[in-house]
Amino acid sequence: MITSPRSLAGLAFALVLGGGAGLTGCAGEDDAPPAPAPRTIHFGPFELDPGEEMYGDCVSASLGNDEALYINAVDLVTESGFHHSNWFWVPEDTFPGPDGIWNCDSRLYDEVVAGGAGAVLFAQSTQSVTERQDFPPGVAIPIPPHAKIVSGIHMLNAGDEPMTTSLALTITPIAREQVTTKLAAIAIQYRPLALPAQRQSSVTVECDLAAVHQRIIGTPLDFKLFYALPHYHDLGRGYDLVATGGPDGDVTIASSNGAIGEPLGQRIEPAFSFAGFTGVRFTCRFDNPTDQTVRWGLADGEMCVFQGFTDSIYKWGGRTTPAGTSIREDDGQVVRFTHPCEMFGFPIVDP
Repeated sequence: MITSPRSLAGLAFALVLGGGAGLTGCAGEDDAPPAPAPRTIHFGPFELDPGEEMYGDCVSASLGNDEALYINAVDLVTESGFHHSNWFWVPEDTFPGPDGIWNCDSRLYDEVVAGGAGAVLFAQSTQSVTERQDFPPGVAIPIPPHAKIVSGIHMLNAGDEPMTTSLALTITPIAREQVTTKLAAIAIQYRPLALPAQRQSSVTVECDLAAVHQRIIGTPLDFKLFYALPHYHDLGRGYDLVATGGPDGDVTIASSNGAIGEPLGQRIEPAFSFAGFTGVRFTCRFDNPTDQTVRWGLADGEMCVFQGFTDSIYKWGGRTTPAGTSIREDDGQVVRFTHPCEMFGFPIVDP
């Protein structure tokens, strides 16, 4: 899910830094001004040799927006070869230089920096060639004036012939007066992967949202989840996202047995309210047929990441504690790992 080894260290925080949430007024349909037109941005062509993996290039496009934009939907259409990409909005003077395709290192691009300067806009499921992220009417990701879209791109030509490929990203805004809910990102990652050879396994991290929410905001959990997306590689066999500590027990929010190449993002409808719950439990399921223990990383490595959008007034990032120890349980069929979580909340600047 990352475009350079340098950016691996802070993915959850890259996904949650920046953005806006809350409510605005809503004009009646009869007097609502027309929404800005959708905009499609094209990038390419990219040339890949047989078997080549590329994760050092970035792309950007300035939006030229004098007013804030409120994005209700994002569509990505790619040709074969695009393994994954994370898309952010940032102020147009961030990573300065001409728009188009450029070397990430030449502008010191890093996803943590992108997330800190702006906010996540969209994440592509692994090797999905078409994917749509959309929200209910009136629900949108805010982008402030004078912004640009930026992403590192991770490409892989698994074939035996040279490949020429490209992509198109379309953003669909709604009028400011139509906005009822502004979204910000939440992300959780399980980093200490050690998937045993020739075994099925799962990894789980359970994060206490209520305690952090009470400490930094002073109220019980009160936000809703509108969208959920997992990320794993070839060995991934599915995921589960569960709200914990509810009045009637735990509740599954989203779950999938989807493999890579499929759009795995899910619009949660109706949006799931965390009111009355204490936290969230995230699990990735794997099947490792190789003779090697597989750990976190690109290429032959694996990942386990959840990213979503909420209407919280804060942004949220969770990760397995760096100093913690994973607990391993083996029932003879599946090896299960659990690891302690640390959760962070970040205040939002409304555009």
